[in-house]
Amino acid sequence: MKMLRHYFVSEDLDDLEAFEEDLERGGVPTPQIHVLSLDDTEVENHHHLHDVKSLMKKDVIHSASIGAIVGAVAAVMVLSMAFLFEWHTTPLGWMPFIFLAVICLGFFTWEGGFIGIQTINHHFKRFEAVLNEGKHVFFCDLEPGQEAILERIVRDHPRAELAGTGTSAPHWVLAWQKRFTHFFGETMP
Repeated sequence: MKMLRHYFVSEDLDDLEAFEEDLERGGVPTPQIHVLSLDDTEVENHHHLHDVKSLMKKDVIHSASIGAIVGAVAAVMVLSMAFLFEWHTTPLGWMPFIFLAVICLGFFTWEGGFIGIQTINHHFKRFEAVLNEGKHVFFCDLEPGQEAILERIVRDHPRAELAGTGTSAPHWVLAWQKRFTHFFGETMP
């Protein structure tokens, strides 16, 4: 199922908290709603707001994935060169080349993650100036059947300015988050 992410910008966290509560009452589950802000303390003071976790504010996963692809290419190049130049026929065999290929894969993945931890998440880069102005980005991932709920509720929150749409987290990730929250929030004591 294809989901769509809707972004809103606002300076008023109280209004965003009411916005989130209205969406939840309308049938949008909490794991589909988030607030991105540089003022984490103020967001924590609004207990009903579901903030973006620190790791997700950074581009670690995306950059590490790119690093892993570069590392895989480097590993294939190392193994290909060993094969083409017949370096594997030495008494040491394939072992040093396999070891070097694993090191290349690990190093480039680590380096990609290291670069990513220093940069804002690529999904939120367009909001960097807005966040630096002290505003907050409210976003919700909606299934096609939930679009009407948002259209109805957004009229009651004029301070939340529509800032566009984008790609959402995959449906299976959100379904897993719902189950995880239900298991640890309601099933476990």
